Amino acid sequence: MTALAWISLMVFVGFYFEDMLSKQHNPNQSLETQYTEARVREVALQRNKYGHYVTSGKVNGQPVVFMLDTGATGVAIPDHIARKLSIKRGRPLQVQTANGTATSYSARLESVSVGDIVLHDVRAGISPGFKGDEILLGMSFLKHIEFTQRGDTLILKQYF
Repeated sequence: MTALAWISLMVFVGFYFEDMLSKQHNPNQSLETQYTEARVREVALQRNKYGHYVTSGKVNGQPVVFMLDTGATGVAIPDHIARKLSIKRGRPLQVQTANGTATSYSARLESVSVGDIVLHDVRAGISPGFKGDEILLGMSFLKHIEFTQRGDTLILKQYF
């Protein structure tokens, strides 16, 4: 009986620390949208312990994890995530990345959402060389909303 109690305790502790580490990487797993003024949606994101803004969101109605990247021209989707989301590759493009020139494939996303902020028909690129587990949410999304950083908080606003 004592062994069963110890095993149960270890399983609980394991799940607790896994959840805690997940929240350190993505502190924005549950987003609330504020409607601050007439026709304004506002979402506040907290910076993670590494200094990045990582958040849960949706592409074409399917859950994903985004890393906001104001240095990225478009939305960059790792190939394995694009396949999982059934996003089709368009024409190949040569793109400049932090690691040099790479091939990306054009794509159009029906919808991209962060909280209740939703954009339709967003330009994206499918990147076979990008092995991450997050989609880079670049300027093809961000240029359509207002964003302001204060301390460890990034405020996204959509006027509709």
